[in-house]
Amino acid sequence: MEVILAEHAGFCFGVTKAVDTVYEQIKNNPGMNIYTYGPIIHNEIVVKDMEEKGVKVIESVDELEGIKSGIIVIRSHGVTREVHEKIAATGLEIIDATCPFVKRIHKIVSEESGKGKSIVVVGSANHPEVEGIVSYADGEVFVIDSPESAEKFRGDRKKEYTIVSQTTFNKNKFQETVEIFGNNGYNINIVNTICNATDERQSEAEEIASKADVMIVIGGAHSSNSRKLYEICNQRCAKTYFIQTLDDLHLDRNEAVKLVGITAGASTPKNIIEEVQNYVRRNF
Repeated sequence: MEVILAEHAGFCFGVTKAVDTVYEQIKNNPGMNIYTYGPIIHNEIVVKDMEEKGVKVIESVDELEGIKSGIIVIRSHGVTREVHEKIAATGLEIIDATCPFVKRIHKIVSEESGKGKSIVVVGSANHPEVEGIVSYADGEVFVIDSPESAEKFRGDRKKEYTIVSQTTFNKNKFQETVEIFGNNGYNINIVNTICNATDERQSEAEEIASKADVMIVIGGAHSSNSRKLYEICNQRCAKTYFIQTLDDLHLDRNEAVKLVGITAGASTPKNIIEEVQNYVRRNF
């Protein structure tokens, strides 16, 4: 039996930067209060390890009340403009670990809305990254989460719309969504802000899943990019499993399997990927 591990499985550049930033603060500031605004990444195991080392997760601006000293690291997904301003007002030392690709979208949205254009963000409205992106629009802004939502969109065809995307959105669905806006007669300026790492990861996962008998996707339960990988793989391989750790993996050993593919979301630590890979190689 063959096992193929995707080359781009695991931490992406932005996640590595954010995680390393927190661990550097732990190492360099013993005894100091260290906070992250929101989970630094969407992986419960990584967040739990940081909490065991004394890092506290701040979930809302209300929790900032009464905190007078320490370091606060802004999560990789970024925060809204308003939240950033409120954090700055606390006087805490701020270390911004927002992914550079997300920061780029903030800049695009701010500049384009400043020119009077309406903004369309293709992504999940309740995802923290999208909430942050939306906050940088000074004018009209819409969130579209699927091609179906794009078909239902009723806007002013005399206006100009700049379309951006959540960095981890499904690239095929983004292209389909953009085509619908164009076909429906809207004046659009398209900025494909799906990050290169997401594009590579999705293409590679789709290719492996197309020839695999079993496909395993490893990622956090709340990880958007991991869920997108699962959707893509599940379309190509009927036996696709989504797991957080090896404990979640329950494969049928009696079934004839010639090829197992493994990929992982951008917030999945290397040691978890290796553990799953080694288990599959030993037991099948």
